[in-house]
Parts: sequence; C-alpha cells; structure tokens
Amino acid sequence: MPQSNSKKVVLAYSGGLDTSCILRWLKLKGFTVVAFIADVGQREDFEQVKRNAIMIGADEVVICDLKEDFVTQYIFPAVAGNAIYEGRYLLGTSLARPVIAKAHIEVARACKATHVAHGATGKGNDQLRFEFAYAALAPELGIIAPWKDPEFLEKFKGRSDLIAYAKEQNIDIPVTLEKPYSTDENLMHKSYESGVLENPMQRPAKEMFTVCVDPRDAPDEETLVEIEFKDGMPIRAKNCRTGEEERSPLPLFNLLNEVARKNGVGRIDIVENRYIGIKSRGVYETPGGTLLHIAHRDIEGVAMDVEVQRLRDTLAPKLAQIIYNGFWFSPEMEFLTAAVKKSQELIDGTVVLALYKGNAIPVGRTSPSSLYNRDLSSMDIEGGFSQADSAGFIRIQSLRLKAHGVIVRGRGER
Repeated sequence: MPQSNSKKVVLAYSGGLDTSCILRWLKLKGFTVVAFIADVGQREDFEQVKRNAIMIGADEVVICDLKEDFVTQYIFPAVAGNAIYEGRYLLGTSLARPVIAKAHIEVARACKATHVAHGATGKGNDQLRFEFAYAALAPELGIIAPWKDPEFLEKFKGRSDLIAYAKEQNIDIPVTLEKPYSTDENLMHKSYESGVLENPMQRPAKEMFTVCVDPRDAPDEETLVEIEFKDGMPIRAKNCRTGEEERSPLPLFNLLNEVARKNGVGRIDIVENRYIGIKSRGVYETPGGTLLHIAHRDIEGVAMDVEVQRLRDTLAPKLAQIIYNGFWFSPEMEFLTAAVKKSQELIDGTVVLALYKGNAIPVGRTSPSSLYNRDLSSMDIEGGFSQADSAGFIRIQSLRLKAHGVIVRGRGER
C-alpha cells in the first residue's frame, strides 16, 4: 500500500459496503480521494450516493452518465458478435466494466490523479476487468486494489469485518449481516451471488428478484415485439400490444427491458467458470438483452451466408471469453471486432418475438437481404433445383463412410 505524499486517488465508488469502507480507509491513509460514480443504468439515487461519499470523506465526487455509450459501444456490438459466455451468460457485468474503466481513467487524468482504486475482490473477475483496462489505457497510473493489499486483508477478513468497521466509523450502508448476498445492477442486467447462493442447491427466494416479474405471475396472454436491425445493429423496437415504438439506441433498449421484464423474460441460474480458476454460482436477470440476442440470431438465419455464419460461430465463444476475462482493450479484441463488423454487413430486417411467461420465441422474420428462397426450399415446387442431382451429391459424400465401414468390418472379423 503506497503512503500518501500529496497523492490523489480516484476511487470507483458504488456507495456499497466495500467501497464505502475503502473510501474512509484511503482518507485515513492521507490520500486526497475523488469518488467516481458511474451511471450505467442501475436504479440508484445518485445524489444520495454523492452525499454519502462526501459524508464519508470524499474530497470531490464525479458522476458520469455512461448509459448511451454502454448501449451503443458495448451491448450492441456484443449482441452482434453473438457473445454468450459458456453458452448461457449474456455478459451483463462483463460488458459494464470496460465502459466504467474507460471513464474512470478519463476522470483520473482530468483530476491529475496519481492513482486509481477499485473495490473488487481478489477472488473475482472484476479485478481483472478493471486492472487490465487500466493497464491498457493508462499504464502510468498507480493502482490501489485493497482486497489484494496485505495490510487491508489483515484488518478485514470478510464482510462481517467490513460491517463492523462501517458501524465503528458511522458509515451508513444498505447491508446487514442477515442479508449478505451481493448484487450488481446495470442497464443490461442484475446479478446475484454469494451468501445463501453459494449453495448451488439452494433455490433463490422469490422475493430476491427485483427486475423481472416471476414467470408464474406474468400475463396470461402473449405480447408480440418487433425488433429491426441494420448491419446487425438494432434500429427500431416496437411493443405490438401498446404500439409503443423507439428508434434511438437508449430508449429502444429501455423499451425492450420493460416489455421483457413484464413478461418474466431473462432469468438464468448458472454455475460458471471464473478466469482465475474458481467456479461461481450466479443468478442473473437480463430482460432486454435476452430479446436482442434471440432476435439477432434469428435475423442472421435468413440474411447471413452459411459459411460466414459457421466461421463467425467458431469465433463467438472466443469473443465471449475475451469480454468475460477482461480483455476488451486488447489486440485480439480489435481483431475480432473488425471480423464481427464485416460479418454484419447486410444483416438487415425485422424479427417478431412472442413473449409469454418467461419465453421469447421468434414467430416471424423478414429481410431485404434475405438469402431464403421459398421456391427453392419448397417441397411442392421444383424452383430450379433438380432433386435427381442429389443422387450424385450423396454418392460423393458417402465415399468416406463406405471406406470407413470396410475397415471397421475387417477389424471385427479378425
């Protein structure tokens, strides 16, 4: 832990237990502390968070509204790349970290700070996402990560010690010993982990969820939603039940969040593999992001060349891994981003989704660049395709199967 000699640190401050205690700890170490608050769409009273930071001892508080950038520069490109970690996680927290880290560095430079600090633990993924971003964007800045600092770890063994310290220092926090599970919320999702959720057989209480309606309580009739894409990017969303329609990125995403939330769409409960080698149970609510992923995949089905799609699908898991592991600002990410952008040319059109009690099912799609030929695929119309030609195709494709069969039978006779 560096000692302060007129040093200034910008702390990524959420107003929660960890960063509130860290703010006071840094002040008692003699640092000038700027509390940086990132608005990425979490439901929060930011003015109250600001007041709390000042009461704890922050010398300055900076609030940055990052919602528009989050949607256009991170969420939409990840959807275009079909970035889904381990086939299930839509990367809500992972995508928020680089937009926060980038703004964090910008604030630090504007404040002429010598250090940046964060409250991510030494067991989780966020420490990697923040510190890799800091290294890429501002290698000259020092990094203070208390949860890896021996002095801090000696004083604080876990959340119970933090809660006791907060009470000792008269820090107002929204956490009790009785409800110690951790949450993270942004425009794309809300996550829940730790506490009772560390038992993978423990079903979450219904009352825990605060974003999506329980699918069992969702409306008993379906809602149709239209989502239109241009070059793989969402450009229009419409709730067909209400007629509400949005075309600007942030309002569009908000509309999808709201309609999916009301229909109970977007909950998952998984055990995932953290980059540092620990398995972790996470429960997520990702309403609008779920709709976008389903609709985007569906429009690719009619508008993307088959070999491009297969090649892109081999890259998608790597893209998700790069994002999850915290390498957004990396050469490999630049390479894959360029490839994804090329793959999305002419991925245009509209998908209709039917939402019902937690499900989002594509029920229609149309594209001006559609590669779907109704006559060619029809069983009732020849459409320029001679079925007799399939005989030669089958003969050629079955040559290796016949050769393999001969060898297998020969081995069996010995």
